[in-house]
Amino acid sequence: MADIKDFLCTYANSSGINSEVTDGLDLVFPEAYEKAESMAILSLALKKHDGASVCELPFCHTVEGEALGGLVTLGDANIGPRARGYCCETMEDVLALKPIDFSKGRIHEVLVACQMLREQGEQVVLEISGPFTILNVLLDAPKVFKAIRKQPDVAFEAIRRLGNEILEFMKEAKKYGVQLISYADSSGALGIVGPKVSESVVENFTYEFMKKVEEEICDENTIVLMCPKTSFALIGCEKASFEPVKLSGPMRYSDACIELIGKVNFAGQNCIKNVDYRLENGIMQTVVLR
Repeated sequence: MADIKDFLCTYANSSGINSEVTDGLDLVFPEAYEKAESMAILSLALKKHDGASVCELPFCHTVEGEALGGLVTLGDANIGPRARGYCCETMEDVLALKPIDFSKGRIHEVLVACQMLREQGEQVVLEISGPFTILNVLLDAPKVFKAIRKQPDVAFEAIRRLGNEILEFMKEAKKYGVQLISYADSSGALGIVGPKVSESVVENFTYEFMKKVEEEICDENTIVLMCPKTSFALIGCEKASFEPVKLSGPMRYSDACIELIGKVNFAGQNCIKNVDYRLENGIMQTVVLR
């Protein structure tokens, strides 16, 4: 069995959306989560409040699932969008969903907000969710894991189908000027699914998906920031390794990611939300697929 290590994720240095960030912005909620201009204002305010190097979008993990037909409650100034029900009963239903139309809806507004911030000279991290996180919006979690046990072929066909949607989202993001694409799938992490399923996910989805990302997304203008839970899973299954790259000097992790755009394909040493994490030795451990 693979030797997958978990990554303790706390987001301790990122405030998230709360009244300290939203007070004085003259935004109306929940409409502010639906329009590009409001999203850009909110993202910039959050960056300034946290003292971060980058703006982040979106403010939840429901955008992709909603675009596929999932039911979402938009929330308010203190609690962001979240799932409120399921549009699917089985993994077969997931396979039958229509592809995402990136020209409309909240997912389109997120892309436009990214473009607006880039035009203001900001670096933007677009946070894209992995298939298990998307499935949280589409299908009750016990049914997902039952399908993986009882119908693994169907389950992983659906997961790979969601992977194709994610890849298209990344391609669209590049068209809107995004250079930093974050990929995370916390709902499919080791601590939730266990070591056996974690290894199966790497073998049946993550590795091949990341190879496609490397070939079709990573280039001189784009770096992909893996959640460490993903990079540790790949490394634990011997599908990737950490390789050191020397930076121009000691700096925060987010600044290192910016410096390495076009120089490496994947970061994955730490969480981009940990805004104060510093690489004091001036070395980034990048992720290299095998």
